[in-house]
Amino acid sequence: MATLMASVFTVSMGYGIILPLLPYLIERLLGPAVDVAQVSRSTGLLTGLYMLSLFLFAPIWGHLSDRFGRRIILLIGLIGFSATMFTFSIIENLSAVYVERFLSGMFAAAVTPVALAVIGDLATTESQRARRLTFVSIAGISGFLLGPMLGVSLSRGAAGALPFASAAGSLAVPLIATALLAVMVAAAITMAVPGTTTSPAISRGNPDRSQPTPWLVPRLLSLSFMVSAGVGVFEVGLALRGKQDLGLSQYQIAIMFTECSLVMLVVQTAVFSRWLKPETTRWFIAPAFAILAAGLFLVPRASDFTLMLVVVGAVAASAGVLSPILTYWISSKAGRAQGAELGKQTSAASLGAAIGSAVGGLLFDVTWLPNASFLLVTLLTATGVLLSLGLPKLLREPITAAGDASGDGNRLNATSSTATGRPIA
Repeated sequence: MATLMASVFTVSMGYGIILPLLPYLIERLLGPAVDVAQVSRSTGLLTGLYMLSLFLFAPIWGHLSDRFGRRIILLIGLIGFSATMFTFSIIENLSAVYVERFLSGMFAAAVTPVALAVIGDLATTESQRARRLTFVSIAGISGFLLGPMLGVSLSRGAAGALPFASAAGSLAVPLIATALLAVMVAAAITMAVPGTTTSPAISRGNPDRSQPTPWLVPRLLSLSFMVSAGVGVFEVGLALRGKQDLGLSQYQIAIMFTECSLVMLVVQTAVFSRWLKPETTRWFIAPAFAILAAGLFLVPRASDFTLMLVVVGAVAASAGVLSPILTYWISSKAGRAQGAELGKQTSAASLGAAIGSAVGGLLFDVTWLPNASFLLVTLLTATGVLLSLGLPKLLREPITAAGDASGDGNRLNATSSTATGRPIA
């Protein structure tokens, strides 16, 4: 678990480190006479390209890990990610940065879904699966939370400690540090993660469990997309509304983002705690979507900093609850295809984040429909409420043949197995 959490933390931190440094790196590469709009455009395109790469490659890496083993794919992802981060530190051409961001996203896509798939393979109980998936999710949030601050601190520290160092040299320090960390985590992976892929431990202990309803996993993937799209619009809109509409300071905007991350950490820790059974989480999906829709609708209507903090807390809590719950149930219903299905989940979430961020920026200032981005994403998440209404029944723990005295369990298992043709976790 330590190495899996470290691998996800490293990739998330690497992405977070890049965010505040990217505009300065672009300015350095384009020269002092660069246009501000060009820097903004390049920053957005490079961030979107990284997300697009995650979307394209996460299912592929997940499928390959099902076929060739988890460890080798994790090693490829971490070593490749390390190489791209180191390359970024020495790049002197903007076109090469676009290539680097695409390759960095490609290798990062091999880490999170495969780390989650390892847990799906080795967990022996549903409670263990739920808690460990949550730990990995928390590691990712922590990496993203620490990344921007760490990147700026290392860069400034290098400039202060090395007064004769160039601006390029000081900006390269956090990139090189991330590359070294990824190599160290890869070394730990070689010792801690099994080299072969096995059937999920829960399936091996209970082979008679029935198949999920057809289209259940695609439905869960659609909900993951909706959550990420909502968060994407929210994050972009939060920064733009705080600056342009409410006149908040950078410190106040930073407080809102910090609150968002901390609330997510707290609710994710609570939702799969020892006091809640994992199977009860299916009842949280529809209410959480309703709170998310209401929060997104209220963001452009919060008129001051205090009200914004309340709305941010509601959005963060609902999204923080939904993400690990959906990941858990996708893993629970994936059976032997842990890598493939969790890769699709990472892909769906990445696509949602990319589209949400783009919509949040492009539609923020449109005059023909005030608050267009928040209205659209409110409708999308309201659709999520409707899609999740029947989930508690569909996700209910199936009756096994061994534990059903009346024989109904045998009929249920036979029907489900015929419908889909493979066992689930």
